[in-house]
Amino acid sequence: ILPGTKLAGQTLFITGASRGIGKAIALKAAKDGANVVIAAKTAQVHPKLPGTIYTAAEEIEALGGKALPCIVDVRDEKQIGEAVERAVQKFGGIDILVNNASAINLTGTLETSMKKVDLMLGVNLRGTYLTSKLCIPHLLKSKNPHILNLSPPLNLNPIWFKNHTAYTMAKYGMSMCVLGMAEEFRGSIAVNALWPKTAIHTAAMDMIGGAEVGKQCRNVDIMSDAAYAIFGKPPSYTGNFVIDEEILKTEGIKDFDIYAVAPGNALLPDFFLDEAEALVQNMGDPVVIPVVKGSTAASGPIAETFNIIKGVLNPDIVKSTGGVYKFDLSGEHAGVWFIDMKNGGGSAGSGEPPVKADVIMTMDSADFTKMFAGKLKPTMAFMSGKLMIKGDMSLAIKMEKMMSMMKSKL
Repeated sequence: ILPGTKLAGQTLFITGASRGIGKAIALKAAKDGANVVIAAKTAQVHPKLPGTIYTAAEEIEALGGKALPCIVDVRDEKQIGEAVERAVQKFGGIDILVNNASAINLTGTLETSMKKVDLMLGVNLRGTYLTSKLCIPHLLKSKNPHILNLSPPLNLNPIWFKNHTAYTMAKYGMSMCVLGMAEEFRGSIAVNALWPKTAIHTAAMDMIGGAEVGKQCRNVDIMSDAAYAIFGKPPSYTGNFVIDEEILKTEGIKDFDIYAVAPGNALLPDFFLDEAEALVQNMGDPVVIPVVKGSTAASGPIAETFNIIKGVLNPDIVKSTGGVYKFDLSGEHAGVWFIDMKNGGGSAGSGEPPVKADVIMTMDSADFTKMFAGKLKPTMAFMSGKLMIKGDMSLAIKMEKMMSMMKSKL
């Protein structure tokens, strides 16, 4: 969507706007000549993440917008309050609030520390509620008042809870703010949620899934274009859980390859959408076999797969992966297996790994075979509930390099 003048002179208060989707929305608005409050924590260069509130401000002003960088932790009421007051003093008010700041940790209940639980609830739920509460008095004075939360539709399918209950509760907290505030301020403020249909390539995605996952993502522009379309709607457009691709289709967009990081590659559906589960189901008829407890089979498809794995292991793969994997398999070929891609030239076989595993992957043996045959990606298996991961999620993505080498042999 080409920028115009519809946001000229309007003030956007965007949390987490120093990088990623938040910054992309800020830059899109800047092209119209908007004012942007960059409310984020990163004031100094982060060793792993690009950008600060000050570099974002420079980019905004270079595009014709005006910027106000504010050092803000969205969990801190005083800091948010001061940033809101600074915005009003500098720009005269607030027209649009984008609750983009978020914290993510994709681990199960026993593996998630309370410190991480508190962080996710504090940033996602409390931060969204608090920032909205402090901005609403000013939004009520605007001619184009919008609150946009970067949060998903409320999908109560247990699949989206079982592997990361704390994250799901925290993220759904943002969505519940939309549900409640849209009704509370109906007729006065448009309150909506925006969520991507596919994974979006950001620094956070690289940290979760590794650099290779970017090839299965779209870039941040699809989200900024979708947000821009929402900001052009009247206040009566409220209470919607918008999917980026769907709203852009209504805006006349037909070619979505322009948003792909690597056009032609299969895209990874995002969390909380039924399409993600359906895509995995359509990769092949799942084999439903009752769990059989017993010792690891010395022959069969799993043993054959591990014989191939041993054949492709080499020092380069070990060096590039750096992980020890334990597979706890159920189903027809139940048992425990391991792959050591961390020590020496690598090793693989049945039983417990020779050293402590960095990742424990629990799944049905039929899905394991599909995964190593290239018919089921680890990320898709995880998101659909077919795979449970304890440990370093990024190492699950790194396995795909070895799988691609094995695909022709399976």
